[in-house]
Amino acid sequence: MRSNTAIIVSLVMVGTLLSCSFTAYGFARLNAPGKNVIFMLVLATLMLPGAVTLVPTYLMFNAIGWVNTFLPLIVPAFFGSAFNIFLLRQFYMTIPMELEEAAKIDGASVYRIWWSIMLPLSKPVLATVAVFTFVATYNDFFLPLIYLADEEKYTIAVALSFFQGSPRIGPQMHLLMAAVTMSILPPLILFLAAQRYFVRGIVTSGLKG
Repeated sequence: MRSNTAIIVSLVMVGTLLSCSFTAYGFARLNAPGKNVIFMLVLATLMLPGAVTLVPTYLMFNAIGWVNTFLPLIVPAFFGSAFNIFLLRQFYMTIPMELEEAAKIDGASVYRIWWSIMLPLSKPVLATVAVFTFVATYNDFFLPLIYLADEEKYTIAVALSFFQGSPRIGPQMHLLMAAVTMSILPPLILFLAAQRYFVRGIVTSGLKG
C-alpha cells in the first residue's frame, strides 16, 4: 500500500506541476483572443462541487476500462487544476518582462523561456503547489475508495480504515493511532523540506512594486 501511494502521489505531482505551470504561463504572458474570458471560465470551475461530476466521470472511466486501476487517480492531474493555475499565474505576473524580452532577442522560443527562465524563478510557488498537491493526494480517501476494488491496490488513506475493526471486535484504537502517527511522517518531512521556499515566496511577493 505504501508503494501504491508513492506511485500515485509522485505521478500526480509531476502531472500537476507540468500542466499547471505551462497553462499558467500562457495565461500570464501570452496574448490570445478571449484569453481573459477563458481564464475566468477556468476559475469558475472552482465553484463546481466534485459530487456533480462524480457519476459522469465514473461512467466515462468505467466505459474505457480504467476502473480498478490507478489511471483515474493519475491522468486528470495532467490536465491542470484551476486553483494551482491561478496561484502560478499570479506569481508569473510578478516576474519582470525584461527577462523574457532579453531571451526573445537571443532567439529563445516560448517553450525555452518557460523551461529555462520561468520555472527556475518560480521555485517558491512550485514548492507550494507541490506541497498542496502532495497533501491532498496523500490524504485522499474518497477517490481511491470509489475507483479501486482490489485491496492490494488501496492507498494508505483507505488502508487506515481497516483499523476500525469489525462489529464483533470493535475499533482497534491503539493500532489506528500508531498507524496514523506513522502516516503523517511523509507530509511532515516534505513540509519541513519546502518551508524555506515558502518564506522566499513571501519575501519575493513583498518586493513587488
